[in-house]
Amino acid sequence: MTQLVLLVRNSAALRFLGRLPVRAAAAILAPMARADCPECGGTGWKTVESRGAGGAVREALLCACTRPAERDREDALYESARIPKHYRHCDFASFETDLPHEGPRADAWNRSLKEAKLQVDKFAREYPGGSERGLLLMGPCGVGKTHLAVAALAALVKRGHDGLFHDYRELLKTIQSSYNPVSQTSEMDVLDPVVKTEVLLLDDVGASKPSAWALETVGYILNSRYNDNRVTLLTTNYLDRGDPAAPVRMPSGQSLARVEDSLADRVGQRIRSRLYEMCRTIEIDASDYRREIRHAGPYRA
Repeated sequence: MTQLVLLVRNSAALRFLGRLPVRAAAAILAPMARADCPECGGTGWKTVESRGAGGAVREALLCACTRPAERDREDALYESARIPKHYRHCDFASFETDLPHEGPRADAWNRSLKEAKLQVDKFAREYPGGSERGLLLMGPCGVGKTHLAVAALAALVKRGHDGLFHDYRELLKTIQSSYNPVSQTSEMDVLDPVVKTEVLLLDDVGASKPSAWALETVGYILNSRYNDNRVTLLTTNYLDRGDPAAPVRMPSGQSLARVEDSLADRVGQRIRSRLYEMCRTIEIDASDYRREIRHAGPYRA
């Protein structure tokens, strides 16, 4: 049976809130909470489910948005790291690994989620003392790759490390726009912080079709970071093998088999080879959380 446990901190005020019924506590906290907070939805509490000896335990944690100084500091860190607002709820505590999948592969999917979370969490906890200099999270859409990568980046910037989030496709567009004669920024104005930041999260690698210019630019970024021993976190929907995709049906009714691109198809063999050297590969095998299990509240990125 799911229990609701209110985890409160040391102050007498919070101990008082913890003794109140949940609705009463929420009524007091709501005016203090940020109305547009992505973590608590303006309630002042965020819930996290974990497994206990007695079964599932749902813990209600006091949201950081109820503490103005901490909220402002956290917002400033997220802004500095360019983490989009859509992903600011992403942390390790909120990453679910015991999902109600259906079908014969349900247990295997949850094991894959648990293993991925353990590895990324371990990387973040041990940084900068760990042996890994980067992570490549691979898997289909909606399995939580961006959630875990953002959780790691957020954990590091909160500990004082320098980091940046960039969407692969948007970064390439920004670099291209710098070539416009009316642009106020140069190519190096865009590239320099990407190359030099301590920790770079490059999300959705391979999302745009490869061109010679794009491959040269991405190769420059990755090679520069590799040579300077800087940490790079990457996510991609493309695997190291071409996977069978839904067949294409022609107007005649004929069904033609097709194969999805591999990661090497999208970024080139040279860049894929470099990623083997730079990163530990973590492949997540699970169903699309957003399509099959989406429910109210923040959902997996």
